[in-house]
Parts: sequence; C-alpha cells; structure tokens
Amino acid sequence: MTFQISRRLMLTGAVGASLAGTAAKAAAPKAEEAAFPPEVLAHEHALLGPDDGVALLARNENPYGPSESALKMVDYAGKKGAYYPGQANVVLAEMIADRHGVDPKQIVITTGSGEALSAIAVLYGPKGPIVAPRLFWDTTALYATRLGMAEISRVPLKDDMSVDLEGIEAAVTEETGLVQLCNPNNPTGLVSDSKTFKTAVKNMAKKTTVLVDEAYMELADDPDGNTCMDLVKKGHDVIVSRTFSKIYGMAGLRVGYTISSEETAEKIRGAAMSWIAGTGLASAIGAYNDQKFLDFSKSKIVEARDMILTKTKELGMEALPSQTNFVYFKSGKPANELQQALAAKNVLIRGQYMDYSDWSRVSMGKLEDVERFCALLPEAASV
Repeated sequence: MTFQISRRLMLTGAVGASLAGTAAKAAAPKAEEAAFPPEVLAHEHALLGPDDGVALLARNENPYGPSESALKMVDYAGKKGAYYPGQANVVLAEMIADRHGVDPKQIVITTGSGEALSAIAVLYGPKGPIVAPRLFWDTTALYATRLGMAEISRVPLKDDMSVDLEGIEAAVTEETGLVQLCNPNNPTGLVSDSKTFKTAVKNMAKKTTVLVDEAYMELADDPDGNTCMDLVKKGHDVIVSRTFSKIYGMAGLRVGYTISSEETAEKIRGAAMSWIAGTGLASAIGAYNDQKFLDFSKSKIVEARDMILTKTKELGMEALPSQTNFVYFKSGKPANELQQALAAKNVLIRGQYMDYSDWSRVSMGKLEDVERFCALLPEAASV
C-alpha cells in the first residue's frame, strides 16, 4: 500500500509548515546550516520513505533494512502496542554491554543517537565551547546553540579534508565544555588514523569530556581497530555513540545508544527527552546480533560505493576515499546546482554543506538507484 501526502495537505497542514520552514532556511542558508533547495524538498511527498521512482541518495540510509529479524520483532511489538515497553530497554542494554565488555549501566539507549547527542550538547554546552572540526555532523550541537546553551568552536580541516587533530587538541583548554568528533567523519567519509586519533582523544580527555560519534563505524574497514570503545573501558573521559540508523537500516525506527562511564551515563539518561517506542526497541533486539544481515548490507554498500568512486574517477572528479555509506566529491559544478539538476531526474543527493559550495555528498542506496546516479552524473555535472 502506498500513501501519498497531497499538495494541499503539504501547503496547509503540519507537513507543509515543516517543509516551508525548511525551504525558508534553504533560501538564505547560514554558513553553519544545511542548504536543501525547495526544489528537492518538493519531491518528498510520500508518507514514509521516497516516492515511487525516486532515488533517495541524500540521507545516508540503508534501504536494504530493516532485516527480517528486525521486522519479525516489529510485528510482535505492534501486537503489544497497547503496553509500555517493559524490560525491552534493559534487554537491549545487556546485549550491547555483553558485546563490548562493559556494564549495562554504562549504556544509554535513546531515540536514535540524535537524542543522546542533543542531550550531551545541552549538558556540556553551558560549561564552555564545544570544540569540533569545521565539518562534522553538527545538527545536535546546533540544537544546543539554538537554545542559547552552547557555542561551537570550529577548527579548520586540513588541506586533504581530514580532521586536524593537532589543531583541535591545541584548541582545547580547561574551559572547553566538550570536544565532539565524528569518526568516520560526516560528510567527508574519512576515518582518522587510529593511533593518532586515540592518542589525541586520550590527551584531550584529560582536560574535558570527548564525544566520539561512531554512527558509521560498522562500515569502516577496521571497526575494531578504529573504535574508541577501549578508551571508555580504560576509564578515560570519553563517550562513544552508535546508532541503528545506518548499517542496520533502521533510520525510521529510531534507536541509538551511548557507552561511557556509569556516572556520565546517568547524566545523559537524566537529560534524555523522550521514551523509545516498543517497535524500535524490539527491532533493535531482533537485529543486533544478525551478523548475516550486517555482512550483506556492508557488501552492498561497498559495492555501490565502488561504483561511484569508479565513475567519479572516470570523469576526472575529485572524490574522498570514503569508509561510510556516502561519498563526498567535487563534480566541477556548485553542489546545489548539481543537486537540483539530479532532482529534476528524480535522483536526490545532498546539497551544499556550510560554505563548501564545490563539494557534493551522495549516499549509497539500492544498486539500481546508484546506477541511475552514475548514468546521469556526466550530463548533470556539465556546466
């Protein structure tokens, strides 16, 4: 069954108000905010997910999910929808703790990792500036800034678009409220060198709390070698966040978590602003240890990523060596113009980030959608 949101509802109802507000921001984007031209937003009429025939390659989703193991639990949870979730939160925390060798009390499960990241920004922002790279997934930090509870101190990226860890470390003082890093980084898709990254995190954690957003870590070439989970276990003042929105293909089911010290976890838990639906918790329980699905998803994402890297190289375009489910590249055309040219063909990619007007980001979707992107890219990028 396909549900469509009518144009009248879009313009007169809550959906219209939301899109109109976003479109207004896009018309005059601030350097620190995302720019989605209204032409692209106008494609999103479906109740859930993209319209039929639209290749949605803008939001870093995994369209191969949710897994069957997750969907079975969604069905079960739906039939129990009259009741609050019960012990599902506890069960999931125990599963996560068991995998990482920590106490369940160190786990905070939230409505996507976004809720936890927003709560952390609100908790630590009043203490002092949030020091972060010039480009990172800043939506949750900006949430605190819009509330007047934080400011972001951004450190420029290196010439190769990698995170300047030395520069960030130099910017951290005793007055710093929080350091926020994303590894692999979004939107660049780059993973920092493990030894260098962990050394910098340990040094900074002596002065302030360091938050490492690992939303894409399961997609990295060496997740176990790059994660900062071991720093948490060794007692450093580090918070690691993860999500079920990416490799698990559960962006619409909204489950994420953090791992930190028990003391820090209690603070985050106290600042969380909502309660997770039973469907989300149940699906996460069903999917968490489904290694067959995770391997399948990663293989499809890597296959699509290689297609895009091959095509951009063939066209002489600069593309960063991603270890995520997206690629950041220069087409030779302004990002928002490329976005609109592709949107006219029902292929949606991400537009300009901040003032990086030359860089575009395309997410990995189903292979046939990525093939459409690759086929349309030469013409769409022509000036």
